Amino acid sequence: MGAPDEAGPVMGREEVDRALARLGAEHEAIETSLLALQDHAGRRLLEGAELSGVTAERWAAAEAAVTLLWSYFDAYTDALTRAREIRGRRRWPGGAELAELTLLLRDSGITIPAAGPAAGPVSITGPAKLSERLRLDVLVERMNGYYAEVLDVVAAADSVWSALPARIDLLAAELQRTRSLAQSVGVRPGEHPAGDDLEHITHELSALRRQVIADPLEFWRRSSASAAPGGGRPDTTRYDTAARALEDVRREIEAVLHVRQDAEARLVRLRDVLGRADRVLTEARTARGEVLAKIAASEVPAVSGTPTVLHEQLRAAFDYRRSAQWHKLSPLLEALEQRADDELTRARESLSAVTAPLAVRAELRGRLDAYKAKMARHGLAEDPLLIERYERARRMLWSAPCDLIAAEQAVLRYQQAAAEALSGPVDRPRGTR
Repeated sequence: MGAPDEAGPVMGREEVDRALARLGAEHEAIETSLLALQDHAGRRLLEGAELSGVTAERWAAAEAAVTLLWSYFDAYTDALTRAREIRGRRRWPGGAELAELTLLLRDSGITIPAAGPAAGPVSITGPAKLSERLRLDVLVERMNGYYAEVLDVVAAADSVWSALPARIDLLAAELQRTRSLAQSVGVRPGEHPAGDDLEHITHELSALRRQVIADPLEFWRRSSASAAPGGGRPDTTRYDTAARALEDVRREIEAVLHVRQDAEARLVRLRDVLGRADRVLTEARTARGEVLAKIAASEVPAVSGTPTVLHEQLRAAFDYRRSAQWHKLSPLLEALEQRADDELTRARESLSAVTAPLAVRAELRGRLDAYKAKMARHGLAEDPLLIERYERARRMLWSAPCDLIAAEQAVLRYQQAAAEALSGPVDRPRGTR
């Protein structure tokens, strides 16, 4: 929609002809725009919808603006038709005709019904104005403003309705599939948090769809960078939140399904891990008795058994498996697997701690025998000092209870004597080389 030239003196014939051609093209463009607005899908939806909130308020104003637009267009059409009729009277119009054409085409020669703020308030001097006279350019400018307001409402509502309801319906279908899956594994509202989440998402999607249909403009965020009508985007914040929540629930349900598929294998493994932990702890208790009997003055840590709560939880897990209570079995299995592995690790650490003195004794025995063999290879097996120190260390290491501290000192003295024998002169028997 454009605007005519500025006002001036009486227009000439050629100026009138140019103005009529321009205004005729403009009239056709205005009519095309109004008809397109009339056929706009968003306008048809708005007319047939039960609206509320922001949309109801803005559409009421837009409908009034549409009525004014057609009223103004009719006035514009009448003025253009009148001007064409005057211009068509004769090939060379006279001064009176040119003056009348100037009034219609450029000056305030169009009378339109006053509406809204243009009508003015009722005053003490008389009623509000019922009509006003405008120039064509002012009329077109006013039509442009009303047209932009109406198109903004129509385009924004159409964008929201095109984007959100279909996506909400797709998400609701996914929600229904997830609910069916959840029920198959015993996840229900009031019995499992995921069931409660599904119930909340169901209510949220239903409420969201009703609100989007009744008040689409509440979900429209106008772009600050765009001044064009309909510039902006649908606000999908609530939809996105519901979609993320459903995805979280779906993953949780899939985890429960996974439990149903491999529950038996995981339970057998759990039983095996706890059984191994029990056997290792039994071995540790036996070893502790042996250490106390064979090693003197040794601090041996106490060995506790597997916590009874683990075995009770394992029995509960088998019960859940038999009764197909997968939603209860899933978190219990995850906790049990971690605790069972920790318990086996603890049992092994207990066995290592308990048997540490025996390991020290074994290392000292091995070291003593290794040095004795080394002395024999160097022909020092008959050395009296080495024999005496070897026998003393051996008696300590092979007696019960064994004093590890004294035995270690005896082994160190034997090593010292061996080192001295290897570094000093050696009296070899006759006949040897």
